[in-house]
Amino acid sequence: TVFFMRKFLAFLLCFVFAFSFPADARVISEEEIDLTPLPAVPTVATAEELELNSKSAILMEPTTGKILYESNQDEKIPPASITKIMSLILIMEAIENGQFGFDTMLSCSETAASLGGSQIWLEVNEQMSVHDLIKAVAVVSANDATVLLAEAVAGSEESFVNMMNQKAKALGLDHENHYSSAHDVAIMSAELLKHEKITEYTTIWMDALRNGESELVSTNKLVRFYKGCTGLKTGTTAHAGYCLSASAKRDGLELVAVVMGADTSAHRFGAAQKLLNYGFANFTGVTVTPDIDQGTVVPVKKGTVRSIGVKVDGSFSTVLKKSLKGKITTESILPDEISAPIKKGQAIGQVRILLDGEEIGNLELVATENAHKINLWRSFVILLKYLFTL
Repeated sequence: TVFFMRKFLAFLLCFVFAFSFPADARVISEEEIDLTPLPAVPTVATAEELELNSKSAILMEPTTGKILYESNQDEKIPPASITKIMSLILIMEAIENGQFGFDTMLSCSETAASLGGSQIWLEVNEQMSVHDLIKAVAVVSANDATVLLAEAVAGSEESFVNMMNQKAKALGLDHENHYSSAHDVAIMSAELLKHEKITEYTTIWMDALRNGESELVSTNKLVRFYKGCTGLKTGTTAHAGYCLSASAKRDGLELVAVVMGADTSAHRFGAAQKLLNYGFANFTGVTVTPDIDQGTVVPVKKGTVRSIGVKVDGSFSTVLKKSLKGKITTESILPDEISAPIKKGQAIGQVRILLDGEEIGNLELVATENAHKINLWRSFVILLKYLFTL
């Protein structure tokens, strides 16, 4: 039933649409749009020096999922409308799958027009483009725009709820007790950032809809005042407190800082700044592409060739403390010989990625060509080639 699905969603990571607030989760004027600059916060060298006025927090590198800092990352905390991140993931997937485009015009339903909380005051049958609707969700967390897009993706709010549940399971967020946490929000944020187009919306500070008649001002002050900020989403209710998923990118390093349950908006933004400052000051992204000698070969047993060349398949990326960057080494492991048949691209060895002698990853060494198994016919062909080259 609809009731069961909504109840299940509420428990499943608290993936509650911010457009279905319970009575005790009234929106606390998100945000009173304060345009004053954020106060500067100090950059600290150690995690122990971080003082965050929040119930939980996490700092993650989204590509690798590496956690650089956490405080009560798995504590059960209501996420407020910060979970619209999940809605945006499904919306962006639908666009990339060709279900509709950014220019597609949608007509507002009675359901979408009837919602309260943060909204852009859509009227029944009012037409608005997907582009403008996403802008409204990303910038001002508009509930009516979110529902209208959800209906376009899934046909109904209930079907969209099911899609959210399925996506949650795919992301590994289907916990036994169905709760939401800073870690969960960080994982969702990392998934959303895979859709590069989304940052065109989450970095908007001020914009407008309806030919300038409806002004939009971002609830995320970091967009305006933090260097390299790429989003991502605020959330505020009386029960959840002040929440934020903040993403930023500097010098090729991208970070996601999630703050949950701060007691004031200033503390929320201050905590996110501290986390991001700590990350950029102390960590760096590293990509290892091992250099294998072009003459490296492996002898082939019972094959049409005596030896076969190898190459590294791909590269290895990680995030390290800056002080450890120069301590990465590599070690190639290849067999003394390998039996045919061998296919081009087949893994025949590996490169170990070492940090201070400890393995932190590995890459495959693959064959650069085919090596067929020798038989009577191939032996005859090889003999003929040999005779004609004398």
